[in-house]
Amino acid sequence: MATNPIPQFPAGFLWGVSTSAHQIEGAADRREPSVWDAFTAEPGRVKDGSTAAVACDHYHRHREDVTLLAGLGVDAYRFSISWPRVNSPGGLGFYDRLVDELCAVGVRPVPTLFHWDLPLAVHERGGWRERDTAARFAEYVSAVAGRLGDRVTKWITLNEPAEHTLLGHALGIHAPGERLLFDALPVAHHQLLAHGLAVRALRAAGAADIGIANSHGPTWPASREPADVEAAEFYDVLLNRLFCDPLLLGHYPEGIGELLPGGPADIEADLEVIAEPLDWYGINYYAPVRVGAPTGTEIELGGLTLPAGLPFSLRQIKGCPVTDFGWPVVPEGLTELLTGFRRRYADRLPPVVITENGCSYEGLDDQDRIAYLDGHLRALHRAVAAGVDVRGYFVWSLLDNFEWAEGYARRFGLVHVDHATQQRTPKASYAWFRDVLRAQR
Repeated sequence: MATNPIPQFPAGFLWGVSTSAHQIEGAADRREPSVWDAFTAEPGRVKDGSTAAVACDHYHRHREDVTLLAGLGVDAYRFSISWPRVNSPGGLGFYDRLVDELCAVGVRPVPTLFHWDLPLAVHERGGWRERDTAARFAEYVSAVAGRLGDRVTKWITLNEPAEHTLLGHALGIHAPGERLLFDALPVAHHQLLAHGLAVRALRAAGAADIGIANSHGPTWPASREPADVEAAEFYDVLLNRLFCDPLLLGHYPEGIGELLPGGPADIEADLEVIAEPLDWYGINYYAPVRVGAPTGTEIELGGLTLPAGLPFSLRQIKGCPVTDFGWPVVPEGLTELLTGFRRRYADRLPPVVITENGCSYEGLDDQDRIAYLDGHLRALHRAVAAGVDVRGYFVWSLLDNFEWAEGYARRFGLVHVDHATQQRTPKASYAWFRDVLRAQR
């Protein structure tokens, strides 16, 4: 474990931790079903056969978890609001209580309005394949903002629309389990449109601090061969620029717009909505990706299986440690990503917040997690020193939780959760991060 103190970040820097509703709340009987409830009910969808019906039982234990947040000393708590719960009687009341309890201990509530748990009834009417879902989302956002906006002063519209599109609709690895491949592009567009409409709904409700949380990472070609470079550039468009260019530049990368529903005039009108000005831009960072030309065979890498026939293939990044999930540990990739964003988007890039960064490791004495977070905070500081305007950092995650298609096999938390008893036990990394935050003040 590193012993040198973390360099000082600028005054006012926001320190926090993140979770999401479906992964921790449980109390499935107190909300409408989501696409994830239907997905996990199908045999073979989740590796350990589990569901999130109980998860971390945060719905009933949120006071205990707020106490953990207060003990950790974070400035802010990023959680998500479950659209299926809001659609149920008393659902908004839960978030009312949670926000009140956070404010009472001096922790700023930072809700994410969509973290993949689409109401099943909305999906059955076409879900994100249908344009109307964006309008329904804006209505839901207006209801939430009207109830919580007097205490919530920082908002996130969507979490990782790229992963929700790729894993949930293109490859079928996540809910709703569709295998549309490139026919999933309308899903991407409609989520981005939903974001823009949500920004307008939040502004109408008086919100003044709005962002989005997109997952990004450097894309490295497997070699300098033209085929590998071309494949890496294509992958970078799909996972990075497709979900960033429209937000920050007001247009899609070249060639993408022609694949979307509607004609050019429709796309241009939607882009005006999608490009509503943001107060900050959230980045979830985990690792770079090495990409090469297609191999013609199915590839499994770091828990992700890609079918044959795609115009790229994923390759291992050699010479670096990996997490228990098999993800490469490359802190310098965060510096590269942020300085690259600053070069690409220049004055169109708002202030940045790292809305997720974390790793999966077993054990209470999780020195590997401490080393991971230490390395990434130092890499983040180098980006700040290089001139990138970074305003905050959120660890993923507060609690060991339901890790989507991996079930309970992966542990990202600063706090260990015994899923049989729901007992919470802070790990060594919890104490380490607490001490880092004290030293930053």
